[in-house]
Amino acid sequence: MRDEDAVSPLIDPRAVVSPEADLAADVRVGPFAVIGPHVRIGSGSVIGPHTVVYGPTRIGAHNRIFPFCSIGDEPQDKKYHGEETVLEIGERNTIREYTTINRGTVQGGGVTRLGHDNWIMAYVHIAHDCILGDHTILANGVALAGHVTVGDWVILSASAKVHQFCRLGAHAFVGHDCGLVQDVPPYVLVAVRGAGEAPRPYGINSEGLERRGFSPATIARLKEAYRILYRKNLRLEEAIVALEEQSAETPEIGCLVEFLRGTSRGIVRGP
Repeated sequence: MRDEDAVSPLIDPRAVVSPEADLAADVRVGPFAVIGPHVRIGSGSVIGPHTVVYGPTRIGAHNRIFPFCSIGDEPQDKKYHGEETVLEIGERNTIREYTTINRGTVQGGGVTRLGHDNWIMAYVHIAHDCILGDHTILANGVALAGHVTVGDWVILSASAKVHQFCRLGAHAFVGHDCGLVQDVPPYVLVAVRGAGEAPRPYGINSEGLERRGFSPATIARLKEAYRILYRKNLRLEEAIVALEEQSAETPEIGCLVEFLRGTSRGIVRGP
């Protein structure tokens, strides 16, 4: 709770901060920002000018939120009728200009959640009940519909769009302008060849895996797993059985199998 008689010198006098908000002593708030009730912001975080943060929203330490963002407002869902739902943001996230992140809905579990060390570029929309892991990159203009799950280290290139309830597995890479309506398995790179075309897989995200310290042997096994999944004309159930045989010696393939078993929308396939 912030006592109005002890306003932090780090809070611009032109900002509006509810007395029911809980800000760490070193939080910086820019001019014309609005911090509503039931908002908690951790140490070292910065809220840029003209940004609006409504609650219930919990923002961890050392986040930087740039100007003109809308954080924690009501979900854009006609089923929402004022229930108390939450937005949770972890630590060390960068959220650039004009990003919108909505709270969850009761039907989706009540929580929208971002993990740690994510890089969210300008004009991104993260809808209700989305779950983002750690170290993700969402480039300019990315839009996630409701209930989307994004694994650790996923990269979505500019203007990619993701349909509700889709899942993106860890270390996946999504090319620019992709319109995803199915799941993207872990480690897989998907892209579109031209405007209006459906996304298709183009191998594994080898470059990203190398940068993150995956061994050449592990990358080679993941390439073979990709061939089993996409190049041997197997039904998904058959591919899962074949991949399970390799999962004991390669935990990363075990993660791939677990993801595939959990898909309800199917996975992105080639033409």
